[in-house]
Amino acid sequence: MHSKQSDKAVTCHGLIWNARFSEIRGKSNAATLLVLVGFRHRVGYPAMKVYISVDIEGITGLVSWSHCSRPDGSSYDFPYARRMMSHDLNAAIRGVRAAGATEVVIKDSHGNSKNLLIEDLEPGVELISGHGAGRDGMMEGIDASFDAALLVGYHARAGTQAGIMEHTITGGEHRIWVNGAECGEIGLSLGVASRYGVPLVMISSDEAGCDEASVLVSGIATAPVKKGFGRYMGKLLHPSVTGPMIENAAADGVRRASAIGTRPFAEPTSVRVEFNRAESADMASKLLPVSRVDAYTVESTQPNYADAHTVVWNIMAMMQPGISTMN
Repeated sequence: MHSKQSDKAVTCHGLIWNARFSEIRGKSNAATLLVLVGFRHRVGYPAMKVYISVDIEGITGLVSWSHCSRPDGSSYDFPYARRMMSHDLNAAIRGVRAAGATEVVIKDSHGNSKNLLIEDLEPGVELISGHGAGRDGMMEGIDASFDAALLVGYHARAGTQAGIMEHTITGGEHRIWVNGAECGEIGLSLGVASRYGVPLVMISSDEAGCDEASVLVSGIATAPVKKGFGRYMGKLLHPSVTGPMIENAAADGVRRASAIGTRPFAEPTSVRVEFNRAESADMASKLLPVSRVDAYTVESTQPNYADAHTVVWNIMAMMQPGISTMN
């Protein structure tokens, strides 16, 4: 029999667990962390899995790809961008753990997806690094076993006024539509999470990205770490402000996951991509499930969102040879 007294004991132990975790969270002590996670299980808490997809353009302190294009020497400030990426992610990890997460899986989702260094992250997490395999794009590794999903460092879709580094996937396309509605990376990732039945509960981004997410998901917790003045200019909040903001939003979102719920796209699902240049559409239209609409645009209708999402990423891959022929 589960008495009120035992409820009180569990709550008390949960508070002790959170207090002890707060004491060690700044230290690289994975063994101690795992002991505390095990302690939480023993006092009766169910396991809670949380998935976090991390991009870079919406990270604290960044306004240009000269900061953060990729770790190949082309961005003179990339070490700073990597530190800030880890800073924002670690704040989110602390937040979801404060809300009860016992397992945290992270997807590095920017560029070649080799930006995050596992040694820089809070102990006890798992990191999906690298790019090119799988069907779920920036949400690779998520499945129906997760209780909540978060987006950290995401950005507004292509064409958003005052969206810092606004674009969708590659920057080579002008607009993307899903079922007739304009869609960016936030919407595409929401669709993947929702199809697995996982609520998207929190986002950190600039104000434009947070506003975009709030339209798509009523009640989503947001952490606006900067305000765009233009594509490469904005007013930045200090990391001492954005860290607690992200941590609190992550905890709040996870606690309200069941109330926030999912937002799946209707199926069959249609996708349309309008490129910046006709040669990109020339290449993308070679894909069998894709039809040409006009010089710049291709489209496809698939029986479900998973297939439609895969088509979008295949289109992006096919457009690259088109870009390389610009001569």
